[in-house]
This record gives sequence, C-alpha cells and structure tokens, in this order.
Amino acid sequence: MPPGFRRRPLSTPTRSTRPLPPCLQDVPLSDPFPDAAFASLPLAPELLDNLASLGFDAMTPIQAESLPPILAGRDVIARAKTGSGKTAAFGLGLLSRLTLASFAVQGLVLCPTRELADQVAGELRRLARGLPNVKVLTLCGGAPFGPQLSSLAHGAHLVVGTPGRIEEHLRKGSLTLDGLETLVLDEADRMLDMGFQASLEAIVAQTPARRQTLLFSATFSDAVRPVAAALMRDPLTVEVAESHDARSIHERVYRVADGDEARLEGLCRLLLHFRPASSVVFCNTKRETDEVAQALEAAGFSALALHGDLEQADRDRLLVLFANRSASILVATDVAARGLDIAELDAVFNYHIARDLEVHVHRVGRTGRAGSAGIACTLVGEGEAYRLARLSDFLGEPLEEATLPPRSVLAREPLVPPMATLQIGGGKKQKVRPGDILGALTGEAGLAGDQVGKIKVLANSAYVAVQREVAAQALERLIDGRIKGRSFRARRVSQ
Repeated sequence: MPPGFRRRPLSTPTRSTRPLPPCLQDVPLSDPFPDAAFASLPLAPELLDNLASLGFDAMTPIQAESLPPILAGRDVIARAKTGSGKTAAFGLGLLSRLTLASFAVQGLVLCPTRELADQVAGELRRLARGLPNVKVLTLCGGAPFGPQLSSLAHGAHLVVGTPGRIEEHLRKGSLTLDGLETLVLDEADRMLDMGFQASLEAIVAQTPARRQTLLFSATFSDAVRPVAAALMRDPLTVEVAESHDARSIHERVYRVADGDEARLEGLCRLLLHFRPASSVVFCNTKRETDEVAQALEAAGFSALALHGDLEQADRDRLLVLFANRSASILVATDVAARGLDIAELDAVFNYHIARDLEVHVHRVGRTGRAGSAGIACTLVGEGEAYRLARLSDFLGEPLEEATLPPRSVLAREPLVPPMATLQIGGGKKQKVRPGDILGALTGEAGLAGDQVGKIKVLANSAYVAVQREVAAQALERLIDGRIKGRSFRARRVSQ
C-alpha cells in the first residue's frame, strides 16, 4: 500500500442466513442498515432541509464514513458498490465548498461514460435545489461541441464530464480550472481500463495543487493505487464491505457443457424459468455481447446489446428502452453497464465468470437493491472449474450450485415487456416538458394516466413509455395532436 494510505474498513452488521426457495418472488427482503443522521453533519441548513424533503434522513455506510473527512477538507479514497450512495457523499462535499457568488468552476467530477456523467449531474442538481442558482454543466464526448462552448461562456459552479472532452476544452482554452476547489474521480478504475490515464494526467496538470481530491470507485484495482498516490495528499481510505445479504440476493452457479450453443441454451432455460421483468446479462467482450443479444432476439426474447462501440444516440435510446420496461433484457459489458441507474433489477446473469473477480461482486450487487429481492446466476463450463475455484476462494466461501431448469421450459413463450416506447421529435430546446407530453396523451378522453409510463426529455427529442396494448392509439394521438400548440413527428422505437 503506498505511503499515506490508511485503511478504515467499515463492517456491515452480521445477519443470519437461511435456505432460500428457488423462486425469485419468494426471496425475502433485506433489513435496513442503522445509519447516522445527516443532521449530525456540519452542512448548510439549506442542504439539510433539501435532504429532508428528498427523504434522505439517514446516511448510508459509505456516506457516514466518508462525509465527515470530506467536509473537513481531507483527500478521500472511497470504495463501495454501485447504489451505495457514493454520489450523494461527494456531491454534498462539493456543494458545501461552493462560493455561490463566483461562477468560476469550483468542482470537477470526471466519469468514464456519458451515462454516468448525466446521472451524476442530475443527482447534483437534485441535491442543490435548496441553494440559489447553482449551475451544473455536463461536458461529454458524443455531444455537440458548440452548445458546450456557449454554456461555458456563461460560467458554471460544477462541471461533470468525461476525460476526453474535458481535456479537449482545456486544450482549446474554453475551460479553465484555476479556481478549482475539489476534483472528484468517479469510477476511477474504469477510466483507467478505458485508456484515459493520459487524459487524467493532462487534466490534473491544469488544476491547483491545493485542491481537494476525492476518488470514488466500486472496485480498486492495483492500477489505481499509483495514480491515487500521485494525485492525492495523505488520503484517507474508506472501504465498505461488499458482502451481499443472502436474503435479498440469491446467488447460484449453474454448470453447462462447453461450447456456445450449450451456454446459450442454459441462459435461455434460466430466463424462461425465472421470467425476470428486468435483467442484465453480463458478457466479457463486445463481440460476445452482440452475439448473445442477437441470439436471444432470434429466440423471441426482448434483448438489447450495450457496449462501448455504439454511437451515443443509440446508447441513449437503448438505456431509455430498458429503463422504461420496453425491453426486459440488457446484454452488456461491464464498462458499458457502469453508471446504469436501474433501481429495480430482478436478476443478473453472468454469461461467463468476470475476468476481474472484484467485478463479479459488483455485478451481483446490481440486483437486490433498496430492499428488493433479486437473483444472480453464473454459468460455468466444464473447462472453467479452476475459475470457479478462484472465485470461491476470493469470496471466502463456496457458491451454491444448482441444476439448470429442465429443457421442457424451452417450450414456454418468452416474457413480453409490458411497455412500448414512442419517440417525439421535440425536447428541452423546443420547451417540451414531461407534463406537456402527458397532457397530450391523456387529455380529451385520451389514454388513462396509469397507461403512461416514464417520460424522458432530452435536448431535441423525448421518449414516452405507454402500455403495449395502447401503443398504436398513443402514437396516433401524438401524430395527429399538438404539444404546446405545435405538431411534432412521432414514431415507435420499441418492438
């Protein structure tokens, strides 16, 4: 461990475990963690009032351990799984240091993907609602450069972005970090995996040496340690154990014969047996992601492939379809899935054991969150016994092995997603709001309110989910009707 690193492990309370029934709906819920109150922190009254209005009364373990030293100005390395409250931890630290009268960039958050950056920026805006005129700007690749220049010209308190685009703005002089107070590296391990180390070094070189540096990650690989040692001053290390409550996540291993055909059949048998409404199939390569998604589609499943080679517009569309329940299966690589904001994920399927064993724990932790029940299934071929043994050693206990459901389940029809998604050719720049879309669909004896699902408004387009059986009616209303007195193009983008 490099000099200056001090580990402060935070142990979660022990809970008794018991044998679990095989059906997903029978897995009991987990108990809440007894956390400290946000009111115990030296936060501004406006921030505390807003936290109370959001229902954030008690801190999660990572927040309880990391926020006090962050608010005291310490550099902090924090490791905890996705969904543990990391964004609120560093977000409150950022907001507590702002000088609102100054529109110089005072906080910078670097993220590996645009999806995670958008998610982080949205959470920062939500946490900042009680403060007057806090400007949070997102700067990511895949988005037009011109509008970003215009936004930067008006100043910003906080910037959230991807390393490549942030470096480009610094190189062009459109972004300066002379007044930076806090630098946050969110999911630093994935940024290194994606080849961003040179960009990170170039960015850090243009930040003040006196800055506070926060490093948050779900995993902490050996490659991160020398980077952290070079960037940080006497950092405090906080780590939350990633053990999963066996009563909220039921994890099993299923043996399959070697070969792609047998592995794919095993996956189909599990999907048809458990019938999860929302699940992620993790693959180790982009090519495998495409192949598995295509094979599932050919078998009648509603599956989408998500990996780093997709154009940003396609990534946005796929994530919307999955989040609004217009597709039930997302086949993804680990890097592409980082930052997914899916609160209720019924199941995770590991098509292969993850190459990085810490990533396996991270994958499994995506289900069974927020007190919900979930299952995690890992397929293991005949020639992969050594990898399973390594995983068991890493976890400190053998994983439960189960027999694949009988081949007779292959006669079942795949689950049909309950929603369909419509795309509208107008968004925030056309002053379209979610309420406008809802009104256009439900007004004048139109759809019932409960027939309309999630609405996502982007810069120049919007997506709305409707119950599948009324999709044609909803599309007709959008094409023939008006939104805010204007006609917009509309089309169905899901099956």
